[in-house]
Amino acid sequence: MPASSINPSEFILGGQKSGKSRRAESLARAWLDASPQHNAVFIATAQAWDDEMHQRIERHQHDRAQRLAGMVTIEEPLHIAEVITRHNHPDTLIVVDCLTLWLVNILMPHSEEKSNEMPVAPVDSAYIAPLLIAIQQFQGAIVLVGNEIGLGVIPLGREVREYVDALGLLNQQVAKVCERVTLMAAGLPLTLKEPLKEPQ
Repeated sequence: MPASSINPSEFILGGQKSGKSRRAESLARAWLDASPQHNAVFIATAQAWDDEMHQRIERHQHDRAQRLAGMVTIEEPLHIAEVITRHNHPDTLIVVDCLTLWLVNILMPHSEEKSNEMPVAPVDSAYIAPLLIAIQQFQGAIVLVGNEIGLGVIPLGREVREYVDALGLLNQQVAKVCERVTLMAAGLPLTLKEPLKEPQ
């Protein structure tokens, strides 16, 4: 992927195993290859709540280190706006993967206590508003990854429906402030939004 295809901000959406993370990594690889002064930061939002998730995170870390040895990984489940702001530099590209799990961390804090019903908290603008500002103020390039989960059957359960609604609204807000929005399907990118071209 050529460096010229990198926008100041890109939001990559798609389903499970659609190629979202691979596209983000390709953009990061192109960024690193474009200049020796460039650096890349990966913000991981996933939390290892069980053994399977712990193994999945370890596998992703290992694979990412093999493909992108020059990328620094920061694990931050909640305060991603602060991390973005802290690394705000023209020579830096940031990948946030992913906003879907980040929203889970905000709305459904993990508890060791068993409960028959997991309450869904209201969407907290104290997290989302700073993220939108950080995206718009970032001086380098920023790539955000998220899932599109609202295309299937309406799920059963109040909590799940509320989460699907909240994620759809978050995706709309992030898409609005990003210069490019890409939908991934079967490893193929479909551009939903791109920067306006200046008249010749």
